[in-house]
Amino acid sequence: MLDVIGENLSDVDEESTQKFIKALLRTLGEGKIFVVGAGRSGLVAKAFAMRLMHVGFQVYVIGETVTPSVAPGDLVVVVSGSGETKYPLSAAQVAKKVGAHVVAVTSYPESSLGKIADLVVRIGGRVLPKNNSRDYFTRQILGIHEPLTPLGTLFELSTMIYFDALIAELVELLGKSEEDLAKRHATIE
Repeated sequence: MLDVIGENLSDVDEESTQKFIKALLRTLGEGKIFVVGAGRSGLVAKAFAMRLMHVGFQVYVIGETVTPSVAPGDLVVVVSGSGETKYPLSAAQVAKKVGAHVVAVTSYPESSLGKIADLVVRIGGRVLPKNNSRDYFTRQILGIHEPLTPLGTLFELSTMIYFDALIAELVELLGKSEEDLAKRHATIE
């Protein structure tokens, strides 16, 4: 698993990563960041949101009851290995309609999600099953899962590590310390 994750991350395009960092930094001040994903990709997106909050970004998880409306200029980060999962794809489509910028984190830049995104960060690890179904919920109902990661994919693990690396880069760029992040960490858990 570690070898495959290493391969996935070594294939990430540096230019798309730098553009992603710039898009995140542009939200500082008045802009908001929204994250969305389904299943394990959704959990990875939520973890990324928490880390962004620790760094000082105004960030929300789409679908939570306290999430405000997306506005023009906001940034929506959509995590979907297949780029076809209905819920994240629908969120991206709505975000585009209201004028938000969409970053797709996916294994398939040519997917429906990749085609509507303003920026695609390709992270390998999502392998299409034999029936070619890219939709998460359809795969779960049919019991289609990939080897090595029961009920998941190496995409989620690779994306989690990628996001943590982004956070480390943002911490460095913004001159933050562990103490700065700890001040924003939950006190009631």
